[in-house]
Amino acid sequence: MTEKKPEDFKTAESLLTFPCDFPIKIMGKANPELKHEVLKILAEHAPEFKAENLTINESKGGNYHALTATIHAKSKAQLDVIYQALTDHKLVIMAL
Repeated sequence: MTEKKPEDFKTAESLLTFPCDFPIKIMGKANPELKHEVLKILAEHAPEFKAENLTINESKGGNYHALTATIHAKSKAQLDVIYQALTDHKLVIMAL
């Protein structure tokens, strides 16, 4: 078995070709403000995103919401900023 060298592994950035459509999954507690706050973050960092393209699914027990926003990402740096803003928000549990 041959040992892999660091240069044999692709970085996450090299797997994507920008610009591209990129789905962002956001999970948070069921709260009427969650959608509004997510849309505010997206408006700041991906202004071309349209609110009607945000999908929301409620958990079986109704305690959590899963949101999906497919943005037209221009760079890895843009995605990093969006993920950081989302995960820093108190209503967001996680963003994938």
